[in-house]
Amino acid sequence: MSKRKDIIDPQASGIKDTGLVYSEILGWIDLGHARGGDITDCLGQMERGEASGQPYYLVEYQQTMTYQPFSTGRCSRWNIKRGRTLTERHSITLAMMMDTAIAFENWQSMPFFSWYTDSGFSAEDLVSALLGFYKVVQPQNYWPWLKIVSKEAALRRWDYYGALGSFKNKGFNPLLFPDPADTRIPHIPYKGRLPNFMMSIRPFTRFDSDIVRRIDAGAQVTVGWDVKKK
Repeated sequence: MSKRKDIIDPQASGIKDTGLVYSEILGWIDLGHARGGDITDCLGQMERGEASGQPYYLVEYQQTMTYQPFSTGRCSRWNIKRGRTLTERHSITLAMMMDTAIAFENWQSMPFFSWYTDSGFSAEDLVSALLGFYKVVQPQNYWPWLKIVSKEAALRRWDYYGALGSFKNKGFNPLLFPDPADTRIPHIPYKGRLPNFMMSIRPFTRFDSDIVRRIDAGAQVTVGWDVKKK
């Protein structure tokens, strides 16, 4: 659940992995969601699976939120046929992330969570997760491409439009918030287009083949008091 106090000076973002910034290309970015640790873990499981010698190997991907003293979320468990190229592994990982992220945001939107948090499908969530994917699979300095605005300009948007949780984005295309200081344009949030580098990998779709066997897709996972459900 992003808050106004999470907005940081973009000059500090190079040394921080948490906080909120505004990009003229991607809209709001949650740096925590964009870290990509989930993607690194998923690709690591695949690398070990490819080296296992087994005909299939299990990969588990999950997204969770924490409400002390427990965490809850959604997970996907897929059996992958060994022999996948790195390109195929990237495609499969992207599909796992996208499927699980949608299930997770739906989970956060349930009434038993929405009384506490407005995070479900918050404007920054899905696009930040997608940025995290590309930061891992195609690492480079994306910062100059994203046109990150100053902290002052980001705060101006927050104060004009209000909290991000009030704006829902159920897709991976960015939701953009025009600068209220610019009197030449209407101040209405609108859907933007992903930059080309964030469309260069296609998510895996060949589920009618024997390459991927989905055991669980978006199943519940709850961890707390030594209890886990899947």
